[in-house]
This record gives sequence, structure tokens and C-alpha cells, in this order.
Amino acid sequence: MSFVERRRAHRFELQSPLTVRWKDGDQVREALTVSEDLSSNGIYFVLPEGIKDGTPVEVEMTLPNQITLAGPVRVRCLGRIQRCEPTHGAKSGMAAAIEKYEFLPGGNDASLEKDSPAKSRS
Repeated sequence: MSFVERRRAHRFELQSPLTVRWKDGDQVREALTVSEDLSSNGIYFVLPEGIKDGTPVEVEMTLPNQITLAGPVRVRCLGRIQRCEPTHGAKSGMAAAIEKYEFLPGGNDASLEKDSPAKSRS
């Protein structure tokens, strides 16, 4: 059986700390984890618990030199969970589509908002 690559954007295997926030009923949840891979369209990470498909998420991380080629850049990504799958142990692998992202410049309250090339239709 052959595997057909369907991803449209280049993926980076990236072990980088990130913060994930989502709403669970009336409660805002937050988890610290490490990214597994990243593209301009999506991100994959592992959490101790799963998040329901379709749930809006906010992910904050610092993109390293290997991606930016101009020094570390802090970014906030807004998107939705596309897939939750069991992984090793009692953890869940989460795939999230990025709909919008904001660069978070140091020392400046203004942010530059960008729509992702894979912005989903609502």
C-alpha cells in the first residue's frame, strides 16, 4: 500500500514549547505541551487529554530561527481541532487547522494579524 501525501504546505518537524487554550463548556482550559510538527496551515501536538473535533483553540509559541531565518518570533495561532487520536500512554494527539495568526512583537502592544492560506469557511 502506498501513501499519498496530501498536505499543501511544507511541514517542519518542530519540538517547541507551546501553550494551548480552549473553552470546555463555560471553563477556559490551558495546557503546556510541545509541538510535533507545524506548517502555515496546521499544527500537531500531544496533550494529556483530548479536545473535541471542531473546538476553537488558541496556540502561542515562539518560532525558532530554522523557520523564520531572522531570529525567534512569538506568534499566536487561532484555529480549530480537526482530529484527536490516541497516542502512547494516556495521551491524545491533536491536529489543528490554523485559520488566523498574529505576530506578537516584543515590547509593542500592537499585533500584526494574518489570515492563513488555509482559512476555513464558516
